[in-house]
Amino acid sequence: MDTVKITALRKAWEEEEKIAHIHGWDFSHIHGRYEEEDDLPWDYKQIIEEYLTDDMKLLDYDTGGGEFLLSLGHPYRNTAATEGYPPNVELCKETLLPLGIDFKPCNDAKKIPFSDNSFDIFINRHGSFDPEEAYRIIKPGGMFITQQVGSKNDRELVEMVLPDVPVPFPEQELSVQKKKFEDAGFDVIRSDEAFRPIRFFDVGAFVWFARIIEWEFVGFSVENCFDRLLRMQELIEQNGAVEGTVHRYLIVAKKMDH
Repeated sequence: MDTVKITALRKAWEEEEKIAHIHGWDFSHIHGRYEEEDDLPWDYKQIIEEYLTDDMKLLDYDTGGGEFLLSLGHPYRNTAATEGYPPNVELCKETLLPLGIDFKPCNDAKKIPFSDNSFDIFINRHGSFDPEEAYRIIKPGGMFITQQVGSKNDRELVEMVLPDVPVPFPEQELSVQKKKFEDAGFDVIRSDEAFRPIRFFDVGAFVWFARIIEWEFVGFSVENCFDRLLRMQELIEQNGAVEGTVHRYLIVAKKMDH
């Protein structure tokens, strides 16, 4: 690769790095430049709707910008949400509070600011969770429904640019978490796990993504990883894309009536 091209690539990648920030959970900046298979063997929204009725009290923990929560169309008076990421906290205050949704900032899954036995259904997609704290705030007979990112998520991509970075959340395995829910007093009535491809068609899109998902790509920067990014560029030129694997798991747990 000649030096003119290398210089141009570095400049383009550094530009992507500079603008890598996110509002809510919006990946539209790289639409068409990557694809992530979302054909999971379950439909998270549909599963929630199987259990949810209008009279139930619903909590969405780590709601992001509230986009998914609002898509459920649950009566606002029976809806609560938390979020801990400061830009999204402000977004939720602007969008959820005026609707009458009981929104509270929270960044500690072990200390959720609601009283015991408050909710019929507690949902959580890709957020933090603590089974014992969930047990505390769910009503007897109530449900906890979560879709989570597993520990093997994006690992091939991480290792392409950061070969020595350890797995950030090694306990994010279905078998480990299922047992934690059972130990907390839940009956796990459904569980599933899936691995699907994720592909990047240009390195700039990958740079933006890696800066956003900083907890997976620990210490990533264009400067630190430049030679490895050039290798990724060569792979994309040869194969049209670089590919990794998305790891997801699902747990539906019921708080036993006592």
